[in-house]
Amino acid sequence: MLSVFPQSLLVIGSGNMGGAMLRGWFAQGLDPATVTVVDPAPRDLPAGVRHLTEIDPGISAPDWLLLGIKPQMLGDVAPQLAGIDLSRALVVSMLAGVECAGLRAALPHARAVARIMPNMAVSIGQSVTALYADGLDDDDRAGLESLFGMLGTAEWLVDEAQMHLVTALSGSGPAYLFRFIDALGKAAEGLGMPADQAARFAMAMVRGSAELAHRSDESPAALAERVASPGGTTRAALNVFDADAALDRLVAEAVAAAAKRSVELGQ
Repeated sequence: MLSVFPQSLLVIGSGNMGGAMLRGWFAQGLDPATVTVVDPAPRDLPAGVRHLTEIDPGISAPDWLLLGIKPQMLGDVAPQLAGIDLSRALVVSMLAGVECAGLRAALPHARAVARIMPNMAVSIGQSVTALYADGLDDDDRAGLESLFGMLGTAEWLVDEAQMHLVTALSGSGPAYLFRFIDALGKAAEGLGMPADQAARFAMAMVRGSAELAHRSDESPAALAERVASPGGTTRAALNVFDADAALDRLVAEAVAAAAKRSVELGQ
């Protein structure tokens, strides 16, 4: 497994997502001595990692450059990277909305570029990570798939435009589910259940139901129909969601708004 790790990894920005990925890789054998992190306030870096608060032109040429900054920061960061030898570096970007063409324009001296979109579940090794790259060789593709497969699952996209949709679906998706869990608890609380108990019931229900859906050969829509008997309590609730396709419309509007914002961030 050790052979799949890059010989040297430069990380620019190790916030929630970048830091979680690093912790996952360290747990699976990545040598901290091969990693340089540039971040004003990194979290939980193990001994051996080289830490810098700003980009130093004297940084040695990396095999991989992982960009974990906000998309709006690329214009400021790219000129600072101009002094670093990236001629053998694969640039791996998690910048929402910034396409490969924009990365190549910002970092023209990099050997190759690729894009990823994980989600917060990377912190427990359960992220689904979208991968996209144009013109990568087989070794780079295999390396990307292996490393991000360690953090959950990794899946290639054939159309870069789909990255906006992945960002809106699985990248932002945990927040949608967290809001729904919170809303379930609040609803039960409003009807008289103690708040802490309502929160526990909502959380346990979602956890079990997600695992059930994961293990089932049936679609989530079919599973919902199995729970709902005619004239029963579940059907009464689903009738509210289904009236004028209220739930579908609300979710579609939310995902469309997130995808639209992803496009805007790349412009």
